[in-house]
Amino acid sequence: MNRENPLVLGIETSCDETGIGIVRGRRLLSNTIASSMDEHARYGGVVPEIAARAHLEALQPAIERALADASAAEGREITLADLDAVAVTSGPGLAGALMVGIGAAKALAVGLDRPLYAVNHLVGHIAADLLTGDAVAYPTVALLVSGGHTSLLLVRDLTSDVEMLGETVDDAAGEAFDKVARILGLPYPGGPEIDRAAAAGDPTAIRFPRGLSRASDMAEHRYDFSFSGLKTAVARWIEQREAAGEPVPTADVAASFREAVVDVLVTKALDACARYDVPRLLLGGGVIANRRLREVALARAAEAGVEVRIPPLSLCTDNGAMIAGLAAELIAAGRPASTLAFGADSTLPVTEIQVAEEVAA
Repeated sequence: MNRENPLVLGIETSCDETGIGIVRGRRLLSNTIASSMDEHARYGGVVPEIAARAHLEALQPAIERALADASAAEGREITLADLDAVAVTSGPGLAGALMVGIGAAKALAVGLDRPLYAVNHLVGHIAADLLTGDAVAYPTVALLVSGGHTSLLLVRDLTSDVEMLGETVDDAAGEAFDKVARILGLPYPGGPEIDRAAAAGDPTAIRFPRGLSRASDMAEHRYDFSFSGLKTAVARWIEQREAAGEPVPTADVAASFREAVVDVLVTKALDACARYDVPRLLLGGGVIANRRLREVALARAAEAGVEVRIPPLSLCTDNGAMIAGLAAELIAAGRPASTLAFGADSTLPVTEIQVAEEVAA
């Protein structure tokens, strides 16, 4: 195996997107994503059983498309036989969805007689930044914001030392966007809809609460997040307006809600940078597509002297390229492959970067 520039295929099926990525070291060759979001839209959220079935249907076509893209990028035909390794998300995520990707990855690894790397979905989001061609410096603080996770991490080394500083204690930011969108009568997924509605609104019109941001929260929840109370506050505010027979200013509600979420995320992330003396902040996860979050993070970080790194939006959402990229880093670091004994772990801790390593002889 070429340890410096291994050809790795990554499989990501932690939620509703079937991601197949192929990298050669830190060079991105293919980032193929098949989403089942439209199938979930009628239910207003992701249905695990539907997601798992969609992964089953999408996997083979997605792998074939990824190989075709990689062949075009390399200027020669790339086949499964050319792979140096296979990588897969083992957690966290929806158990049934994870099992589909894990089963496929194990079959490929055994059939091709290639090493298999079972890796952490959240750490994969950090590895996505490496595929931009500019190596990230360590240590760095990473803020990962997605539909199911909101996490603040201290990354001293991508392959060996990732510390969880804080995470959501109830609704993740993405979940809150979906729920508030539903309250406002906006379609699923809520993030883009809230963003569109907020464009015409006043973010200072309504002072919604900032969860876990009071002085009394700092000892135990300094870097944790809570958006359930914010969602409830929005619902109660709308109920009061309707009860009084007054119109609900959707744009102002959307803008004020979004501002509350963004304020908490950016404030806690920059506080972590200051506390740990780390002048770098990496943003990742699908909610990073939110325009206001990027704007505020860049502006406030510049004032604080903190460099902000944001991968291309195509690498912020769940994707197989970040999984392949993390595995390539593990290979370059000399880490042994995983065994075949691992399974889906829906609550895999971020400190477990790679699952079930072989014990070195």
